[in-house]
Amino acid sequence: MLAQIRLATGKRGNPKRRPKVLTADKGYDARWLRKKLRTKGIRPQIKKRQIRGKKPKGRPIKETVPRYQQERSFSWFQRKYRRLVVRWERLKVCFDAFLLLATSYIWFPKLVG
Repeated sequence: MLAQIRLATGKRGNPKRRPKVLTADKGYDARWLRKKLRTKGIRPQIKKRQIRGKKPKGRPIKETVPRYQQERSFSWFQRKYRRLVVRWERLKVCFDAFLLLATSYIWFPKLVG
């Protein structure tokens, strides 16, 4: 997955291939993954799994988007737009079109009033 990343820097020339920092949730917490990222020059920013009753060591990791917001948006799509959650569409263009329609259908009444 890391080999397919292309970062848009806004400059001419070949796009950057490697991010400086990789942020992930607790599901990706593994020593071998952290070691592999460090050998490639990427700083892993992965939350550690906590054992019940123990306080986490070190500085807290600042999340860019809280996880509950992502899960809430999936639950909105699950209610009426199961086709998007399961992803039955084979073509990316069709999936993106359905995603745009569903998002606009959800947010338009909230924005208009």
